[in-house]
Amino acid sequence: MDRIWNRGERDRAARMARARAAGLGRIVEASRIGELLAAVLVPGDRICIEGNNQKHADFLAASLAKLDPAVIHDLHVVQSNLALPAHLDLFERGIAKRLDFCYSGDQGVRMARLVKEGRIEIGAIHTYLELYSRYFVDLTPRVAFVAAHSADREGNLYTGPNTEDTPAVVEGTAFKSGIVVAQVNELVDRVPRVDVPADWVSFVVKAPKPHYIEPIFTRDPANITEIQVLMAMMVVKGIYAPYEVARLNHGIGFDTAAIELILPTYAESLGLKGRICRYMTVNPCPTLIPAIESGWVEGIHCAGSELGMEAYTAARPDVFFNGPDGSMRSNRVFCQLAGHYADLFIGSTLQVDPEGNSSTATANRIAGFGGAPNFGSDSRGRRHVSKPWLMAGREAARPGGGTMPRGRKLVVQMVETYREKMQPTFVEKLDAWKLMDEFGLDLPPVMVYGDDVTHLVTEEGIAHLHRCATVAEREQAVRGVAGYTPVGLARDRAAVEGLRDRGIVQRPADLGIDPRLATRDLLAARSIKDLVRWSGGLYDPPKRFRNW
Repeated sequence: MDRIWNRGERDRAARMARARAAGLGRIVEASRIGELLAAVLVPGDRICIEGNNQKHADFLAASLAKLDPAVIHDLHVVQSNLALPAHLDLFERGIAKRLDFCYSGDQGVRMARLVKEGRIEIGAIHTYLELYSRYFVDLTPRVAFVAAHSADREGNLYTGPNTEDTPAVVEGTAFKSGIVVAQVNELVDRVPRVDVPADWVSFVVKAPKPHYIEPIFTRDPANITEIQVLMAMMVVKGIYAPYEVARLNHGIGFDTAAIELILPTYAESLGLKGRICRYMTVNPCPTLIPAIESGWVEGIHCAGSELGMEAYTAARPDVFFNGPDGSMRSNRVFCQLAGHYADLFIGSTLQVDPEGNSSTATANRIAGFGGAPNFGSDSRGRRHVSKPWLMAGREAARPGGGTMPRGRKLVVQMVETYREKMQPTFVEKLDAWKLMDEFGLDLPPVMVYGDDVTHLVTEEGIAHLHRCATVAEREQAVRGVAGYTPVGLARDRAAVEGLRDRGIVQRPADLGIDPRLATRDLLAARSIKDLVRWSGGLYDPPKRFRNW
């Protein structure tokens, strides 16, 4: 009878009271951010600083990094993406100690150093959906720091096209007696639409400058190579066409950009319009503009937006998910779910082993993997059917036996056999094993497990891994497309030719593709300026991508 059932509410009330005692209301001046942080934070708090693929609460992150570690310390950071130096400054200065995250990108090398130095304790490297789910279970933030485009005086937030992670972060925090602090670009009398209601928001700060957005999906067609065009042709004719893949997700990279740019040309010549690439879960990639304008892509749901694409997405409401205000609203959670239950995922990686396991975590670099493990896994809970799903299920070998029919998601890894600086993509053993030992992880940080991969595509051909009846066959199929890497040179040539006879390994010639025709002439756009023309002037690329 003496148990207290509202400790969280009491804790929140005490923090809010400290803020009021300091003379802080709902709207806080940027110059007083230090006072606000001192009022709402205590040592050991679990916090989330909104760091997405693109949108970042950068002002709040920098302000947190300036705290006195003698006063605020041992924070537990739970956030999807650590992209800014300030995110790791928290750990280097002793303000934060423990970390649960998904992706670190450019900060991966520095993170590895801080882990080795004992400044960061890693809880886990999550997938996006995994971490978002834990916000509602055992990793609920006590204080969340988010970013929005604008707020009104009551505290209603408008996130604009880059909603991204905001709904998951805010709801998990606000409905568990947490504190939500939002930085905004502007204060307005009325927001265009209410993306986050005021009663979920504790404090609003107008930042000195607009929050940072990274254009990670912008790929200049001028940098697409003829090898990438050849690989794109093999994907379209060898995978998309026979399976008639209509619902899919494209990962980030020049490889998939090449696929998007040959839809109105090469794929059109194959008579595939209306049969493939109709519905996509992907950010509004500028390289999709020609396919959209040509009537290939009918619908796109986005995890985030892309700088310069705001006017274009607003002008294409039949394709994108736009609000009554006219602007697109993204949502990373829903986009991840849509991609997980789509028919196909195609992405790239940094290393592949002979079992087909792949990872972007390499020696001395803890990059994480974001949403690829969610997209790049067989959605075994799926029950609705489609032609690609049923067809792949019928083709899949069943080493364990059983008679129950089931479908199979198509998971494609598209890589060149050698990466930058002539580093082989194919290795006998992933660096992930070394990272597991060096950083005290319980498992090697694998991005996509080999038994989830159905197809491996390189400049040498396609390996249909899901059709391999044994582990030994699978290994030879991987080696069969690994080129002149040590892994490829160790192939059993007779075994690989046997797999080729059965159509499990296919060369360009087997698909009726002449590599001499794989030129940049097939690209519907060969420069950023071409993409602007295709958009009718609606696409406004960031300055660093302009060369005219």
